[in-house]
Amino acid sequence: MSEIKALLFDVFGTVVNWRTSLIDNFTAWGAAKGFKSDWTALVDAWRGAYMPSMDEVRKHPERGFVILDDLQRQSIEPLAARLGITGLTPADFDYLTRGWHNLNPWPDSVGGLTRLKTKFIIGPLSNGNVALLTNMAKHAGLPWDLVLSAEIFQHYKPDREAYLGAAKILGLAPGQVMLVAAHNNDLAAAQSFGLKTAFVPRVTEYGPLQNRDFKADGNWDFVVKDFNDLADKLGC
Repeated sequence: MSEIKALLFDVFGTVVNWRTSLIDNFTAWGAAKGFKSDWTALVDAWRGAYMPSMDEVRKHPERGFVILDDLQRQSIEPLAARLGITGLTPADFDYLTRGWHNLNPWPDSVGGLTRLKTKFIIGPLSNGNVALLTNMAKHAGLPWDLVLSAEIFQHYKPDREAYLGAAKILGLAPGQVMLVAAHNNDLAAAQSFGLKTAFVPRVTEYGPLQNRDFKADGNWDFVVKDFNDLADKLGC
């Protein structure tokens, strides 16, 4: 694997614990505001709207690319109404949307990334937009060398433009870049476009709703326990 020069990371679920972060944030915020709402149901429904909202962007290229912040903001109000969450103002919905900028890392993320950074270029390759990913890095202490986002390529993963665009912007061949992810489908797409792959399980990402990605389902280059295990295997 000596040809690998850069490690790119899926972020939501792989680097940060989005579900617990959002539920804890919204529960505390709601209590302070006097809202008694099922924030867990809202967070799970919101995540369920994630892929369909990006699919709409793919289906209608004539409308132009829409960043994830805007898609999340468009999704939240109808989801809240469906769940009977009332009394929220536009500013409240803006606050909830910004919650995605303030997600906490998994326990091994910062230490493992810091080790990997000593030998490789590291950065996200995420469907999050640049501002979201930058603010998240500040909040979580993620030591990225750069931020690569679907916004830059105007294509959401698993579109080929995201993976190959990332390699191109780094001045590297696809085989010199490895995607690290907790999601087998993301790795399958990356592998199909010539990138190396590493699977790290995050078996509590979806809490009790988790029904996939408990283990590696493909012939990935590395299958590791966490980022520190990956650093061990890569000699960092």
